[in-house]
Parts: sequence; structure tokens; C-alpha cells
Amino acid sequence: MRNRAKCKLCQDVIESFHRHDYVTCKCGEVVVDGGNDYFRCGVTSGNWNNFIRVDDEGNEIIPKIVEQTEVKENVKSEEITPPKLTKRDLLKELEVMIENYEKLPQMAMSQPVSHYDLVASLILLSAILRFDCNAES
Repeated sequence: MRNRAKCKLCQDVIESFHRHDYVTCKCGEVVVDGGNDYFRCGVTSGNWNNFIRVDDEGNEIIPKIVEQTEVKENVKSEEITPPKLTKRDLLKELEVMIENYEKLPQMAMSQPVSHYDLVASLILLSAILRFDCNAES
């Protein structure tokens, strides 16, 4: 399934094509992110009635919204420590990002890069360049 959504306010259908591809509708109410790596979505007003998921055939799917209080109360939250990444891991992420950009449709390749795309790239590049500095200290 593709990572697509429709905004009820502006009727804009948006799609996230790859990881760290944060896309907003024309009015800024509905957002999607993550391409097919993860399906993150949201609404800026907090009103989920403005959000519609769109499947591969263009069918509109009204999501069932579950409030946080409805989640099982006996589930314990644990602190998650991120894995230690190696320079090889970081370079692999950069290669995956490049591959995902190269897989974009030709129409998408001619579109301007968003600041979210630029920031994601710069964060990854910064982590790679800092890696040797952190290893020395």
C-alpha cells in the first residue's frame, strides 16, 4: 500500500514516496511521512475528521481513531535506547536515501526539494562526518 492521504478541508491528495519524505496538503492540515518504510501521518489541528487514507486504487478509507487512553493500561512503557550505529550503518542509510531518490517518478524528480528533504540529508551527512570525531574522543 502506498502512503497516501486526503484532506477533507482542501481536498488535496498527498503521498510520501520515501523515508523522511514529509508531505503536507495545500492548507497544511494533513501530513504524511515515511514512504513505504513507515506510515506516519497526522493532522495539525488535532481534528482527525479531516484525515482520509487513500489506498492504491484511489479508494478513500476512513480511519478508526483510537485515543491513547484506550490503549491497554497494563502495558509498561520501557525506555528504548537507540542502537549504536557504525560509520558503515550511516553510509548504508545514505546509500538507501540516494537509491530512494533515484526510484522516484520522473515527475517527482523535477520538483523542488523541500526543506524537510534537505534537513534529513544534512542530518545524515553530519552524523557520518561527526562519526570519526566521536570515535577519537
